[in-house]
Amino acid sequence: MRLRNIPRAEGTIRMHSTVIKRPEDQKGCWAQVFGNKHPIRIEIGMGKGRFILNMAKEHPEINYVGIERYSSVLLRAVEKYDTDEFKDLKNVRFVCMDARRIEEVFAKGETDRIYLNFSDPWPKARHARRRLTSTEFLERYSKILAPYGMLEFKTDNTELFNFSLEQLKEAGWTIRDFTYDLHHNEEMNRGNIMTEYEEKFSGVGNPINKLIAIRK
Repeated sequence: MRLRNIPRAEGTIRMHSTVIKRPEDQKGCWAQVFGNKHPIRIEIGMGKGRFILNMAKEHPEINYVGIERYSSVLLRAVEKYDTDEFKDLKNVRFVCMDARRIEEVFAKGETDRIYLNFSDPWPKARHARRRLTSTEFLERYSKILAPYGMLEFKTDNTELFNFSLEQLKEAGWTIRDFTYDLHHNEEMNRGNIMTEYEEKFSGVGNPINKLIAIRK
């Protein structure tokens, strides 16, 4: 799907207090960015920000960094942040960047959890390396996660989900739990915060897949 360019996006993002303009300068220093030593968790491909903002609201003892590649999408997240519901949150920051650069932005062990929600499935086989759960990306995550750090992944795309399970096994991760029907799995759905896509897809009857994997 081609994203619509929004002329004001770049300027709004550049001026917004929650957006880290030179994230590579913060490598190894994210505790100073937040002004505390709370755990740092990352959502890659955060879209319009519903998931990460609600996580930050419910868990003030955790710091969250939302990564989004496209400024026109990140704009929606910062606009959501500016609403009365979220504008006082101190434990969330946003970064506009390609996830392939993640090792340039976070130091070894600097995060203890990574969230991937409804990532682009890149359905063509020749594009498999671009999938955020490919072994290529899993290697990147391993370099910034703390020992026994976790990856949580949700999608309605069962083909991508099966691919992800296989890639995790190939990369030597431990799959702690998984389900092909999250909303009917009481244990895994406890405390679940839905994304915009999750609400849309589940609303038309699509089951939601989720896995939790641990870096060895």
